[in-house]
Amino acid sequence: MSFTFPITTQTHTVQKSPQQIIYYPQAVQMHNPSLQFFINQTIAHETQQLINKQAGDLPSTIEQMLGTYELKNNQRDVFSLTLSNYVYFYHAAHGMTYVQPLTFDLKKGQLCQLKDLFKPDSAYVSVLSKHVQAQIKERDIPTIEPFTAIEPNQFFYIADKTLVLFFQLYDLAPYYYGLPMFPISVYDIEDIIVEDGPLGRMIAGN
Repeated sequence: MSFTFPITTQTHTVQKSPQQIIYYPQAVQMHNPSLQFFINQTIAHETQQLINKQAGDLPSTIEQMLGTYELKNNQRDVFSLTLSNYVYFYHAAHGMTYVQPLTFDLKKGQLCQLKDLFKPDSAYVSVLSKHVQAQIKERDIPTIEPFTAIEPNQFFYIADKTLVLFFQLYDLAPYYYGLPMFPISVYDIEDIIVEDGPLGRMIAGN
């Protein structure tokens, strides 16, 4: 069994003004230069996409923009992180935050979509939606509209032995609730996950 060291990262900064600063990670010193390039290009691209999304949403002046990131998983050939971008516009009632998650399968050298974590024809959308529905009820989460199901490409990240699904502001709950997060243990969905996929590897290392 080959062993892959966790990815070493450095923080890069984009500063457009004293009030607009973006921090994002870049992988360094990886044994696979092409994979490192792919990861870094993807992160840089998605960081810029968040900036574009925020700057293009409203015609009013940006008073403040802050971009940050969090490394969620960096083990067992799975590199999962979130990029976030907060903006406050002139005279706005409140700021707006978007979060973009990225999960890389280092073994396959690819960026994962939610469907990649589960067996074909596993009805993962239905299975995961039931977990989300149960948590909404159990945690008494206020929803703007009645929840029916997650999207096939729902936002997610991996944190050790947990799959975390989440929604952007206003997508499920009112602004004051923040970003609704739904952690699901890999053991609760073990029968539908790909054994040698990112979630399967979390179980394999008990």
